[in-house]
Amino acid sequence: MVSYALKRWIAIGLLLLVSVSVVVYETQASDRAFFLPAPLAGMRIVVDPGHGGMDGGASIGEVVEKDITLALGKELEKELKHLGAEVVMTRSNEEDAVAEHNPKATFPTIRARKRADLQLREEMIANTEADLFISVHVNSIPDARWRGAQVFYHKEGHVDGAAVAKAIQGSIREHIGNTEREALAIKQVYLLKKATVPAVLVETGFLSNPEELKLLTSKDYQKKMAEAIADGIEEYVDGEMQ
Repeated sequence: MVSYALKRWIAIGLLLLVSVSVVVYETQASDRAFFLPAPLAGMRIVVDPGHGGMDGGASIGEVVEKDITLALGKELEKELKHLGAEVVMTRSNEEDAVAEHNPKATFPTIRARKRADLQLREEMIANTEADLFISVHVNSIPDARWRGAQVFYHKEGHVDGAAVAKAIQGSIREHIGNTEREALAIKQVYLLKKATVPAVLVETGFLSNPEELKLLTSKDYQKKMAEAIADGIEEYVDGEMQ
């Protein structure tokens, strides 16, 4: 019969073997991860939380679009940085881009300030040598039945705008599941037309829909939406590399 002492040494030997195997496996896996670049490494993406300052955007009661787009924009910034991208925010507080980047500027009218704000965001796309431009918004209409996110690109904008929009729209359909819409070409949005890089506007949902209003003001849902947008961008980049 095998003695207790021998059994004990056999057991210790087996434990040591398993431990060494695990360490070797984890080290190899770590090495593989170390040498693989992050999915969006080398990309510079401008994230544009829509509106800001005096321009609140859409609103329902005390819920204002500029606050939701800022929260969504910051979540998207985190997700994109996690994937290796460099992120430039057009605004990072409740004020507009002018207040943040050119605080001493004065304007004769509100209209003039809004025009200058748009032009400043346009300049940020060009001056930062960005690779992508993502503008984040929320929708609102008089009819409470409408819901769901939709991604827009400009008919006369950058040639790759449609591909980015379709990738993000597909990711939202897959991960959020609140819409069957397709990405849509439009002609009205100034920044999408003027951007010198692929540019899209993501309408993340409707404040005018009571159920979606609750979701859009939820931190968990904002994070989920940001993850879906970031995944769509990663899918677009993967497609470009094939």
